[in-house]
Amino acid sequence: MNFIDTHTHISDEAFHSEEEEVIERALKAGVFKMLMADVDSGERDAMRALCAKHEGVLYPMLGLYPGSVKENWQEELDKVFSLSEEGGVVAIGEVGLDYHFSTEFAKEQMDVFVAQLELASKKNLPVNVHLRDATEDFFKAMEACKGLGLRGNLHAFSGSAQTLRRLRNYGEWSVGIGGVLTFKNAGIAKELEDIDLAQIVLETDAPYLSPTPKRGQRNESANIPIIAQKVADIKGIGIEEVAERTTANALRLFSLL
Repeated sequence: MNFIDTHTHISDEAFHSEEEEVIERALKAGVFKMLMADVDSGERDAMRALCAKHEGVLYPMLGLYPGSVKENWQEELDKVFSLSEEGGVVAIGEVGLDYHFSTEFAKEQMDVFVAQLELASKKNLPVNVHLRDATEDFFKAMEACKGLGLRGNLHAFSGSAQTLRRLRNYGEWSVGIGGVLTFKNAGIAKELEDIDLAQIVLETDAPYLSPTPKRGQRNESANIPIIAQKVADIKGIGIEEVAERTTANALRLFSLL
């Protein structure tokens, strides 16, 4: 079986000096491609260097994470736009809105998000979206960008099937399903029953959100099969079908064919 981790952070300091072992464990687990989410200029160089070293296995995204939208947001956004001219990325991400801890920069987050949605449209790239406690503003951004032909996925999805149906009014959108699916009493487990497998890609968000029974430990891309098995259980199908279908979905969405 082959799997794709559509959202991971192997260059994160949590993996410092262990990146090669982490990648090797993922490959042994059948995770043959891993997409590296961008955060900001503080982490970008290490991420891009690791992707260059493992071309064809690790793939870089490009974007300014909403939690990194601070006083210097314009400078950070300018760097994203400048680097976009170089190409070589599979998505604009992770970008979006996050009001969970603070709304101090809510307006700036919206401005940055819309600008990056427009960039994704211009570059004909999918969007990898981080969304937390900002659903209505997210849909305001979608409405503002209606007609741009956007496509992408909501990463670390734990929302409702209705939210996805609403989003698909704006284009070809999928959801990234990760370790939260395996948590006790996770609402997404019930919602997943009403989400078509054609609209699902798998992810870890490593080093965060480790699936049960590894919750509390550092997450790794090698844990993708645990998530896939949970999807299979919910859908009443074999893990082989989940692997085949979600891999095909990711290959198509991120143009990895």
